[in-house]
Order: sequence, then structure tokens, then C-alpha cells
Amino acid sequence: MGLLEKRALKAFQDGSYIKLTDEINAITGYTLEFEVNWDSLAEEGYSTEYYDEYFTKVYFTPLITALKEITADDMGKEALKEALKKVIIKNEAGNVYGSTAYKFGDGVLTIDHRSFANVDNVTERSTELGELLMKNL
Repeated sequence: MGLLEKRALKAFQDGSYIKLTDEINAITGYTLEFEVNWDSLAEEGYSTEYYDEYFTKVYFTPLITALKEITADDMGKEALKEALKKVIIKNEAGNVYGSTAYKFGDGVLTIDHRSFANVDNVTERSTELGELLMKNL
């Protein structure tokens, strides 16, 4: 990873990432632990100008949408708080679809999706993630 990628990651970490995790914690009503493999998100050969938009669409918007659906009532809020403790975000397995990118167990949601693949499939990822979480709460 070169300097341009490092700068783009740092800008995302210091800007949108904080806002997005704050929004997620406000939706859930508690503080979720996040573990992000930043080095894996920065893929070689992709323009750093898209990091903010793509990371948001691939990793965070589907999570926010699913959590809003789950926390629409007190039953959902309580079930989520009991079950979800940590979110891991990474790009290691080469997954490009929501159907293969999400795993949930032992209180940990793992999102393992390529950062620059099928970026605009936000609805599909949101649906897949929401179904996975609700099935396991």
C-alpha cells in the first residue's frame, strides 16, 4: 500500500468512519465493538478518490439499513443487544455478493466483502444482512 492509499484510509478513518459508527451506535442504543482490517480494504489499482463512497456503500449502509429494520421496536432492540457484540470488517476472501459476505455467530458479525465490487448493490446486501441477523436473533 502506497502513500496515496494510506492517506485515503486515514481520511476515511478520521471522517466518515467515526460518523458511521456513531450512527450505528445511536441506532442500536449501545456501543458496538468494531474491528476493521484496514490494510485489506485498500485494494491495489483502485482510485483512492472512491474510498469514502465505496467503503460506505459496501460495508456501512447495508449494516445501518438492517439495524434500523431490526430496532424498529423494543423487541428487536433487546434481541440485538443480547446477540450482537462485535462487527469485523475485512476484505480477505474475495466475496462479491451479500449472500457470501456475511457470517454471524457467537456475538460477532463478520463482513468480508471486496471493497470495490458490486458497490451499488446496496439493497441486495442490506436484505441479505437483515435476513441473516433476524434469523439468528
